[in-house]
Amino acid sequence: MPTVAPLDLDGHVVATAFLGDIPFFASAIGAIHRLEHGHKVTEANDGLLACVRDEASDTLVTGGEDGKVFRIAADGTATLLAEVPRKWISVVAAGPQGTVAFAEGRTTRVRLADGTIKEFAESRTVEGVAFAPKGLRIAVARYNGASLHWVAMAGQPVDLEWKGAHTGVTFSPDGRFLVTSMQENALHGWKLDSKPGGDTRHMRMTGYPAKVKSLSWSAKGKWLASSGAPAAIVWPFASKDGPMGKAPLELGTRGDVMVTAVACHPAEDVVAIGYSDGMVLAARFSDNREVMLRRPGKGTISSLAWSGSGKLLAFASEAGDCGVIDIAG
Repeated sequence: MPTVAPLDLDGHVVATAFLGDIPFFASAIGAIHRLEHGHKVTEANDGLLACVRDEASDTLVTGGEDGKVFRIAADGTATLLAEVPRKWISVVAAGPQGTVAFAEGRTTRVRLADGTIKEFAESRTVEGVAFAPKGLRIAVARYNGASLHWVAMAGQPVDLEWKGAHTGVTFSPDGRFLVTSMQENALHGWKLDSKPGGDTRHMRMTGYPAKVKSLSWSAKGKWLASSGAPAAIVWPFASKDGPMGKAPLELGTRGDVMVTAVACHPAEDVVAIGYSDGMVLAARFSDNREVMLRRPGKGTISSLAWSGSGKLLAFASEAGDCGVIDIAG
């Protein structure tokens, strides 16, 4: 059985991530906790709404109710990147070459490494932002679809339309697909390399009993794992048309207990699955083999993150009971 190092914090923990081998836990009040030769804390936002890991620089990027965007380094140092007074920064994303995107209301801003900020206006409220894997391009999720903007070029965005409220967005690692989560219990996808007007442009991924709030691409980008059901729903993206006409894998099925967080292993076709009752397990794509990593706890699992080596898994919960699991035991 894997060993668990627990960390009990007060209140909702929004996100967890590893910077190097150091696990970080970002709480909703704005405190950034890390386990580095003991328990250490960095005070960042006054009310934290969003936190993502910046793979390019191995840092965290946070946004909060105070209108501020911070970069948190592995030693806990917090650097203010941008500030929009009296606005809530509820969406952040990290891109190549030190770029950071953040949004409030109907405006997305991209901060370049030199501090220059570019603004992109939408007709509706911005709900999610993601950087493309190649080229300095962003996708913005909003009502009735998504917009694609080239950051360095002026001009009209590419509009990807689909009726309904789109609440989050992610590019496939190879850049061929864009997938949004929706306010209804569904995902929607676009094949970006298809011809305009072609039959293969849209992908509907439906049948979820709850909203999808967690998405994770597999190491080689051939699978997309998702929450929102009593199992991790894992869609196949290896073929040229992605999941169209194909059934997903259903891993870690547990009756009426909902999956609330997923995180694919950095090297293997394995997904860590967190549940509404605090349990965590890992499941392998090839044969659905499961290993329990943590028994049910106090709170719903809100975030999962693997270390770069894939030997450690951090988990966070809405009740503050967090920890690190040593897979090797």
